[in-house]
Amino acid sequence: MGGENALTTGEGSRVSKRVLSEGDDTCEVTTVEAAEPSRLVLFAVGGGGDPRRHLPLLMSLADHGCTVVAPHFERMVSLIPIGSDLETRARRLSLALDSVAPNGLPVAGVGHSIGTTMLLALAGGQAWMRMGQRLAIDPDARLDRLALFTPATNFFRAPGALDAVRVPVLAWGGTRDDITPPAQATFLKEALDGRAPVEVRIVDGAGHFSFMNEPPPNVAEPLPDRDVFLVDLAAEVCRFVTS
Repeated sequence: MGGENALTTGEGSRVSKRVLSEGDDTCEVTTVEAAEPSRLVLFAVGGGGDPRRHLPLLMSLADHGCTVVAPHFERMVSLIPIGSDLETRARRLSLALDSVAPNGLPVAGVGHSIGTTMLLALAGGQAWMRMGQRLAIDPDARLDRLALFTPATNFFRAPGALDAVRVPVLAWGGTRDDITPPAQATFLKEALDGRAPVEVRIVDGAGHFSFMNEPPPNVAEPLPDRDVFLVDLAAEVCRFVTS
């Protein structure tokens, strides 16, 4: 890691952006450090690629004793991702965690949209592309629980694809989400129930981007009280992650 730029934001936490090197390639990583961390959170951003769009959530996690590591990625320009791009995202999530994980703290995964696919794969799920290509993603045994916003679970429809996932999961879907409809969240309950504790919350009126503190430009927000919702969401995520 190198090239660190730090900014103190909020009591007891520090936001910094660093550069992670992988061969000839580099990846920016935002880290939000807790004053006295008792847990790590690996944050997996959605297709937009910039985890700072969720910064108030990341700050709340740090205020609750979680040091957060959140890699940046190139924005996905298509709703149909390229398999190699997903494999790169998953690999760099683990590499980013390596950079802060030698302290041996427990690790939770928190993610949005395609980021949830990466976390489920790192937790042991077998992700498949539409044409029958299985993604080559190595599991990361450090993850001990997952909080997932608008999960993209169609990658795990093959028989037994989620059999190896044995960590507690709390997932949210939105009734106004036409990118990853709420059925993709409820699928987790069906696929994992009996092997891992799973709770699914379907938020009436929420869209795909309602779970972001800074949604993409020119996106109409269906939730009239999104700011209040996001405060409550952050509190619930913090309770789940630190319980």
